[in-house]
Amino acid sequence: MRAKPGAILRVHLGPPGLKTETVPHPSPSGFPGGRGLAVMEILSRAHLPFDDPDMPLCLAAGPLAGATAPLCGRAVVASVSPLTNTLLDAQAGGRLAVELARSGLSGVTITGRAAGPSGLEIVDGRATLRPCPDLAGLCTPEIFSRLAFPGEVLRVGPAAASGAALSAIVVGRRGEALRGGLGLSFAAKNLVYVAVSGTNPVPVADPARLGHAREDVLRLVAASPALAGGHGFARFGTAALLDLTDSLCMTPTRNFRDTRFAAEKMVNAPALARLFSPRRVGCLACPVPCAKIAHDGRMLPGIDALSHLTALVDNADPRLAVAATALCADLGLDPVSAASALACHAEITGEALSPSRILGLLGDMAHGRGLGRELAGGAVAYARGRGRPEAAMAVKSLELPAFDPRGACGLALSYAVSTRGGCYLRALAIGHEVLRKPVATDRFEFAGKARMVAQSENALAALESLAACPLVFLAASLEEYAPILSAVTGVETTAGELLRIGERVVAAERMANARRGFSAADDDLPTRFFTEPGTPGEDFAVPAIDRQAFLAARAAYYRIRGLTPDGLPGAETARKPEPPWTD
Repeated sequence: MRAKPGAILRVHLGPPGLKTETVPHPSPSGFPGGRGLAVMEILSRAHLPFDDPDMPLCLAAGPLAGATAPLCGRAVVASVSPLTNTLLDAQAGGRLAVELARSGLSGVTITGRAAGPSGLEIVDGRATLRPCPDLAGLCTPEIFSRLAFPGEVLRVGPAAASGAALSAIVVGRRGEALRGGLGLSFAAKNLVYVAVSGTNPVPVADPARLGHAREDVLRLVAASPALAGGHGFARFGTAALLDLTDSLCMTPTRNFRDTRFAAEKMVNAPALARLFSPRRVGCLACPVPCAKIAHDGRMLPGIDALSHLTALVDNADPRLAVAATALCADLGLDPVSAASALACHAEITGEALSPSRILGLLGDMAHGRGLGRELAGGAVAYARGRGRPEAAMAVKSLELPAFDPRGACGLALSYAVSTRGGCYLRALAIGHEVLRKPVATDRFEFAGKARMVAQSENALAALESLAACPLVFLAASLEEYAPILSAVTGVETTAGELLRIGERVVAAERMANARRGFSAADDDLPTRFFTEPGTPGEDFAVPAIDRQAFLAARAAYYRIRGLTPDGLPGAETARKPEPPWTD
């Protein structure tokens, strides 16, 4: 038996009114979905400005959504980013993936622009556009509570209404803020919210086989110290990594001028646990409940928000980090990029940021007031406007997360070549270099890192097209997920086939970015990392990155990818995304 994949719902927002078209999934096997489906929906229009009515905004579930596959409860939201100008996808937890699957959909592609502030509601695959001027500009919890929608709700807040490039899409009751400025993509279509609900069963071709394959993944997850160990993500969330990064001198401090934070023990995950007595929650079908909800209902920050709202802005108060993360979720603001913009401002001006000043500036960023309006454009735009472009710690205008690249050469390369911008999840090099899984490598060497990054990118592109959480890469691999996909779809698939499809996804993203003018000049790191060493450890140094070794590794990466020396798709690479996905 073969399980029929969900269709794609294409929605065009008036005038004169809502138009919808439901088309079959281009691959009878239902793969790829998630990230791969999103890039193929956008690729033909990747040259358009982010706010062009014809620019697609995509919501995409993976073929395993709703099928109890471990760590596959995530969906992808994608478009061209107003912040980075790249093709950008963000993974959304909560119920979005399963509600799409229960609606009989693999994805939704939205084009056009509504006549006024509106909400798009999709119930069992049918779309309705509802004018909602009374919700425009409200804080995101207020929108969620007023709607009382039975499924999942994505919405934007005051930051999107004011035109902030750092505006976020906020997902679910607990308020997960998606990075990359995609909240402004919502605003460009006059959308205040998108709500999805489905009531149909999700078909599985071979439930018995799925059960056996599922157990294989669960055993590996249970054996992973990073995911399920006593100090791992299941207990403390990703914030558990802060102790490790600080011990390795990889904690970005004072806008990456230092790499250790003296007050780290005051703000780490155990400190948060003592202060807030959190309960554990996770995505559907996930055995690793890595989200932590405080006793007062606020979501505790993950590693990136926690590190940046403490060490990066030189703040030793963990209560401020929690309050700022919650405020960003309420306002629809990306806390990681917002903290980076604040740290950039502190370096340029010399201002010491008190907790009250940080919270005040976050509010000003969301509402477009005074200095906040400058900061809301992101660190790169702010630093350029102040005549100090070197103070912006970003790649392709996406502010770097909570791992200093001087402490791991593979991480440095992965930041530079990421199609999304400064993001460690594209290749998860910290698995090899920091967590020593799946294969431990010397973190201060570039030898072998070009191939490691390319292969990891392919594997993660495939996983995120399923769409699995990238953190599963710390325990399982495509060898375990190929049988799961085969069991769900009824189409035999191998890990090698998934890797080839992952390679095509990355090639398609490279193609989209090339059409937007990106080249090797953009596959680079801020100058600071090549000229200033990090903070030394007790028995080791953290040198500045060797520029020539970095360029040699990047050139090797280009050769492995089939790119030109300028980082552009060669003739063979350009053919890989075409034709659309087929069996």
